[in-house]
Amino acid sequence: MSGPLSGIKIIELAGIGPGPFAAMLLADMGADVIRVDRAGAVRPGASGPSWDLLNRGRRSIGVDLKSADGAEAVLRLVEQADVLIEGFRPGVTERLGVGPDACLARNPKLVYGRMTGWGQDGPYSQAAGHDINYIALAGALHPIGRAGQAPVPPLNLVGDFGGGAMFLVVGLLAALIEARRSGQGQVVDAAMVDGAAVLMTMFHGLRATGLWAEERGTNMLDTGAHFYDTYECADGRYVSIGSIEPQFYAELRRLAGLDDAAFDAQMDASAWPDLKARVAEVFKTKTRDECCALMEHTDVCFAPVLSLSEAPTHPHNVARGTFVEVAGVVQPAPAPRFSRTPGEVSRPPAYPGAHTDEALADWGFAADEIVKLREAGAIA
Repeated sequence: MSGPLSGIKIIELAGIGPGPFAAMLLADMGADVIRVDRAGAVRPGASGPSWDLLNRGRRSIGVDLKSADGAEAVLRLVEQADVLIEGFRPGVTERLGVGPDACLARNPKLVYGRMTGWGQDGPYSQAAGHDINYIALAGALHPIGRAGQAPVPPLNLVGDFGGGAMFLVVGLLAALIEARRSGQGQVVDAAMVDGAAVLMTMFHGLRATGLWAEERGTNMLDTGAHFYDTYECADGRYVSIGSIEPQFYAELRRLAGLDDAAFDAQMDASAWPDLKARVAEVFKTKTRDECCALMEHTDVCFAPVLSLSEAPTHPHNVARGTFVEVAGVVQPAPAPRFSRTPGEVSRPPAYPGAHTDEALADWGFAADEIVKLREAGAIA
């Protein structure tokens, strides 16, 4: 293993969305992560990498957590772990016997990371939900969209990954640093509704000073402004413009030929709808490639809007190695980058239970113990 987290041992109780993404990031940075999948999810004879890229970089063991022997096996792993990640509804791991109290009793230095949508408490804590619901309650969904139209869900980037996994990783790393000083672990309660709310901090500040209107699609950063939006080109593809600062706006005007005096009042929001229509007409006369030839590598603050298949082949991404190919699948490379201890995708995503014997043996289980656990149905 390489990366700045080499030597850190993590247990991931398998879930969906932000938990696996957080574990992927930690594995990319060198942590030894064991993913505990359900024994019932194990497919005997399955080989080759799984399709689920969020599971890359770590080994999988199949465990029946509903059996006493399976829960005990996880607690034995906990004794050696630095971190545990779980993403169940509040109270589930307690009922399974692997909750915070049980785990911290075995390993007082453990950092116990809990990933939920609503958090461990509050009126919504036991309700089902998905990314769209969490960011809606956080006030992060309402502002996203065009004027006069419904809010647009930003995929599941803001709740699951931005407000969820990223905050979980920050919390885990902070708690790890503190545990090294104090010798004591703790529980990290990462809720997507909390994280998504924090992501909106700047906009609360703008609103408080009268610089942000509640009506979506009328502000500078939400497609209201003519100098900060995407525009369709003659070939049906799109480009992005973010010419906020005066010098960048001047460059946009120069290259796009926007010499009409009406464009002088850049920050006059009342003029934005008309100016936007006129800018749209300009971009409609050129293909995306023609726009790139005109504006790439300038200070317009410009980039083509690339599809999932286009992004890996763009010269900038190729030059930086932003994407890698692992087991025949093109995927984003680990980020961020470290000058001395670079991260890497250490292995492709595995099928559930693909490394049960290997991983348990590496973490101190004797061969006969593994056999007994399998005979008891505790592992698969």
